[in-house]
Amino acid sequence: MARRMEVSEKGGMSVKEAGRKGGQATSKSHDRKFYEEIGHKGGVKGGQRVRELIQKGKEAERK
Repeated sequence: MARRMEVSEKGGMSVKEAGRKGGQATSKSHDRKFYEEIGHKGGVKGGQRVRELIQKGKEAERK
């Protein structure tokens, strides 16, 4: 099944286009350090934090 692009009625921009445009604007106004900092969540890399939260959720379901 083919996906259809969601296009805003106001501006005619798809979500993909808006994300790309926003990402480009962010990259112009922020440096590498910014991206390194947002890649970490509370001192733990984002993927590791998600794994921890999933594990806690599974433990809570067992109780």
